[in-house]
Amino acid sequence: MVSGKDVLAQLRPDDRAFLLTLAASAGPSARVALVGGAVRDALLGQTPLDLDVVLEGADVEALAAQTGLPFIFHPAFQNAAVTLPDGRNVDLVRSRRESYPIAGQNPLPEVGTLEDDLRRRDFSANALALLLPGGEILDVVGGLADLQAGVLRPLHGRSFHDDASRLIRGARLAARLGLTAHPDLLAQVPDALALAEETPRLWAELKLLLSEPRPYLAAQKLHEWGAGELLPKLDTLAALDGLAQAGQEVSPQTYAAGFLAHAADADALAERLSLGDKPAALLERALSDTFYPDGTPERGLRAILRPDAYEPLTGKDVLAQGIPAGKGVGAALAHLAELRRAGQVRSQEEERAALEKYLEHLL
Repeated sequence: MVSGKDVLAQLRPDDRAFLLTLAASAGPSARVALVGGAVRDALLGQTPLDLDVVLEGADVEALAAQTGLPFIFHPAFQNAAVTLPDGRNVDLVRSRRESYPIAGQNPLPEVGTLEDDLRRRDFSANALALLLPGGEILDVVGGLADLQAGVLRPLHGRSFHDDASRLIRGARLAARLGLTAHPDLLAQVPDALALAEETPRLWAELKLLLSEPRPYLAAQKLHEWGAGELLPKLDTLAALDGLAQAGQEVSPQTYAAGFLAHAADADALAERLSLGDKPAALLERALSDTFYPDGTPERGLRAILRPDAYEPLTGKDVLAQGIPAGKGVGAALAHLAELRRAGQVRSQEEERAALEKYLEHLL
C-alpha cells in the first residue's frame, strides 16, 4: 500500500516545500494536514495540483499572512485562499464540523477537530488526510479501503439529503477515476432528486460536469444511477465524446452547446446553469445554414445535429458563376437562403441548378 511518504513524494517539489514550511510556521501545538482530493489523487499515482489544507489549533488568517503571498480571508468559515506564485490557490481551512439546519442550503459551521473535519466531507475517498510535516495518513472513515476497491461511498445516510449537489459531484468523480457506486450511494439518489430544486449548488456542479475531461461519462453515470431526469438526452454529448476520443479538440463551450441541444427549454437551462450566452449562440450557428470550415465547433455540431445537412453555396460560388462582386452576390445568396427555408433545395447540386435558373432570370 502507498505510504504517506509516497504521497509527499508525489507532490510537486515547490508544493511540497510550501506545505512543509506552512506546517513549521503553524507551531508545535497545531495540527496541519493536506486533505481531500490532493491526497486521493496522490494515492492513485497522480500529481495533485489543487491543494486543500486543514488547520487545527492555528490562526488561519495569521498563518496565511506569514506565507508572504496574496490571500483572501473569509471570516464566516475561517478560510483563506492563498495565491501561489504560479497563480493556483491553496485553501487554508480551520478544522470544523457542520450541520444543515435547512437541507440544500449552506451548512452551519462550528469549530471542530481534524477528525470532525474529515467526517463532514462528501465521500470516503475525499476524507483522507496527510499529516504534516511527518507524512502519516489519517483515515477515520475507511477511505483507503474504498479507494483500493474502486468504490465511491458517501459518509452517512443523509449525505445527499443535506446536500444534493453531492450526487453530481459523485458522478464527476466516479467517471474521472473509474469508481463504482457503493449501494449506500444508490440508495440516496431519490433524496438528491427530491431536493434538487432546493439546492442551488447542484446546478453549479452540473455546470462543472461540462468541464470534465469526458462530460459524457459523468452524465452517463447519473443515468445509470437513476438520476437521468436531471439531464436532457445524451446523444449529442456521446457523439462529441466520440470526436474527442478520435483526437478532435472539443471545448467545454461545445459540450455545453451539445447539452442544450436536447433541452426542452434551452434558454431556461442555460440560465439555471449560468452558462452565459456563448453556448446557445454556438448552438444557433451550428443549426443555421451559414458556412463554417472543417474543424470548427459549428461544423462538428452541425454534423451531429443535422446529419443530412449540406454546406450551402457561398459568395465564392456565386462569383464563379459570373455575378460581379457587390450587391448582386448578396441578392443571389438571399434568394438561395429563401429556397432552403422553404425546403425547395436540399443539396448543393439543387442549389447550383437554382442559381443557374436565377441567373437566367436576371438575364
